Amino acid sequence: MKNLKRYFITGLIAVVPVVLTIYVLVIVFQFTDSILGRFINIYFRKTLGFYVPGLGFLIFLIVILLSGFLANKFIGKKIFPYLERWFSGLPLIKNIYPTLKQIIRFMLGQKEFGFKKVVLVEYPSKGIWSIGFLTNEHFGKINQEINKEVVSVFLPTSPSPFTGYVVFIAKEEVRFLDIPISEALKIIISGGAFNPI
Repeated sequence: MKNLKRYFITGLIAVVPVVLTIYVLVIVFQFTDSILGRFINIYFRKTLGFYVPGLGFLIFLIVILLSGFLANKFIGKKIFPYLERWFSGLPLIKNIYPTLKQIIRFMLGQKEFGFKKVVLVEYPSKGIWSIGFLTNEHFGKINQEINKEVVSVFLPTSPSPFTGYVVFIAKEEVRFLDIPISEALKIIISGGAFNPI
């Protein structure tokens, strides 16, 4: 009975991530394919008598590549910031768009939210260590006020690294970890189950 339980759990760990990954990819494919493919395939079915599966997905990829190409060129670099400012200023959209953009840039490795280094700090009390990210080291007025050199550390909550607390801690009390930011984020997202070592 113990062996059956162990085999079942091992099987879940082996199969579920693969199945979920494939499921997510299928959902993304179907969603992107239906954005443009549905309308084009209706036309193809009426006029030619057949449709092309995946055509919408292909057009979606071409639009993404074309947008990236234009955004990297001189004209795009001038126009895109204005369009983005206008779009992100619209009602309702201004509450959604900036957050989504930040998450997508983070997921694609384009941005690490201004994190400089991975650190360990004793928080919320002595003897309890929390993993965090150094975000700033220059606080002249705060340093003068408390007569110490402090740094700001962002302490994310698990499993979402997008929310958390900002704490100001004396620099000598911060321990710097020699691991990449991406690895530290995996530790946080996994609730401490991921081991980068």
